[in-house]
Amino acid sequence: MASIRVSEWRKLPVSLAELCIETTLRCGQSFRWKKLRDNEWTCALQGRILSLKQDSTHLHYKTTWPSLSHALALPPSVKPSPELPVEDEQTEDLLKHYLNLSPDLTALYEQWSSVDSNFKKRAPKFTGVRILKQDAWEALVGFICSSNNNIVRISQMVNNLCLHYGPLIAHIDDQPIHDFPSPAALAVPGVESRLRELGFGYRAGYIAKTAMMVAKEKPEDWLESLCNTEPYDDSPDQKPLPEGGSEGYRRAHEELLQLQGVGPKVADCVCLMGLGWGEAVPVDTHVWQIAQRDYKFGKGKHKSLTKATYDAVGDHFRQLWGKEAGWAHSVLFAADLKTFSERLTTKVEVDVDQVITKKEDGSVVESKVVVKRELVIDDVKDEVINEKEDVKVETLRSKRAKRRKL
Repeated sequence: MASIRVSEWRKLPVSLAELCIETTLRCGQSFRWKKLRDNEWTCALQGRILSLKQDSTHLHYKTTWPSLSHALALPPSVKPSPELPVEDEQTEDLLKHYLNLSPDLTALYEQWSSVDSNFKKRAPKFTGVRILKQDAWEALVGFICSSNNNIVRISQMVNNLCLHYGPLIAHIDDQPIHDFPSPAALAVPGVESRLRELGFGYRAGYIAKTAMMVAKEKPEDWLESLCNTEPYDDSPDQKPLPEGGSEGYRRAHEELLQLQGVGPKVADCVCLMGLGWGEAVPVDTHVWQIAQRDYKFGKGKHKSLTKATYDAVGDHFRQLWGKEAGWAHSVLFAADLKTFSERLTTKVEVDVDQVITKKEDGSVVESKVVVKRELVIDDVKDEVINEKEDVKVETLRSKRAKRRKL
């Protein structure tokens, strides 16, 4: 590929408390970031390749462009900075937009900790978890892939999707880096059968049909019309959200449910991570387990994850944490992933005694080590995004089967 251009490393003043890319890029929001070098994350965004690394005070970034004539596209809400060359200022503003750097995350953590003792206990080891402002189409397809899946496998699927249908931007260390395919690129004959060959299973049909709907049946910029366009409001005297969330969020959620492969959980993931609705609370198996373990769900009328219980869990967290409830939920979600289990290890010193058996002449017959206390590790769940369908509804048949087992 000709005319590859690479910028110098530049930096943004961002503390680890405000953004931790090691957590944010690995916690099941985006599935395309790759760690190609030591402490360097790489992904193609809007026609260029971004490489990120971080120290305690700054986020460092480098840009690779495919050619001098390549046109760069930015989200409409991104306002260019007057202090940098055009391409550099566009990249910096794109990065600020994508990483959603406007909200004061430290203040939000303090707010959530003040009203929730469980959050206060778990959050200190998971600072800097931000909700990304991804492209809505990418978020939609990524979370359609999440059904009955885990983070590693979803990432493999999304990588295959980009390799076969996304535009090649450049190579990094001989590895091809492709951008995400457009709806039109996936709304062509043969996509479903090819995706099945690539291991997508039943998700292949969902992706092909949804691409066809978005590219050819929905109005242009339909997904963008569902975005939250209100500026971030950090005032302390905000009104509580109505039951079910704000009108704009509810409308976006309902519109998404029209698409193939989109249930309540996938719709909430897209609302939160692609459309900017911070109040969206996706309830998958992880979050349902958290709700039962730490928030007294799983009893009475909310014994199983029915549609009514799904809505009740979301409303409970919205009332507890406020308009950015989805952000707080994602901190607890990350804390429950096996990926980050090393942060939850309880260090216990091991007492060791050496027992030696000797003969009268002093020669050793047997020497063995006795461990008195062993290392203790807190329980951590496997990193499953959605082991089952979004919401299960118990049928009379399943209830009878349970009674028979009893």
